Amino acid sequence: MDTETIMLQIKNTLVSLDLAEQFFCCDLDACKGECCIEGDAGAPLTEAEKAEIERILPEIIDDMIPAGRREVEANGVAYIDEEGDLVTTIVEGKNCAFTCYGKDGMCMCAIEKACREGRIDFLKPSSCHLYPLRLTEYPDFTAVNYHRWKICKPAETLGRKLGLRLYQFLKEPLIKRFGQEWYDELCLACEAYLEQYGDNSPRR
Repeated sequence: MDTETIMLQIKNTLVSLDLAEQFFCCDLDACKGECCIEGDAGAPLTEAEKAEIERILPEIIDDMIPAGRREVEANGVAYIDEEGDLVTTIVEGKNCAFTCYGKDGMCMCAIEKACREGRIDFLKPSSCHLYPLRLTEYPDFTAVNYHRWKICKPAETLGRKLGLRLYQFLKEPLIKRFGQEWYDELCLACEAYLEQYGDNSPRR
């Protein structure tokens, strides 16, 4: 069997073994939130999330970077990218329009900031909450894959230092997206896989 193609089947999803094998914990002191700055498209959205951002926009617009405010006021909160996906509006081809910056230069999400301050009840788009995972929807199942990006190397290093696996780090957003029963089944599958292989995965 080609071990590169092995995935975990959890209900109606196929999950990459990276969730079990990869250590991960966001290190914002090291990356400064660069994932909200770099890239060639915005964050994937559902139509419901687009509508939610439009609803809360008056509460967050003053926190957004000036260029982001101008872009959203001119072109809306989302657009269709080259692959035909609905994504958040970006500025100058990369910076998410909904970013803001702290005094230390750290890039933050204006939506999440407002939510954590109790001003709105929407944390952020699911694709952002789940990152570095990417979901691909097929007619009969959903594929759950790890998006490898060099700017997340500090997160891999910190995760290994803390002994925190990707599926553990993303517990909250995974439960929010797929449910507690699904997550419990994922944990059992990851633990069984790691008990058998540990860091000696046949894919390595």
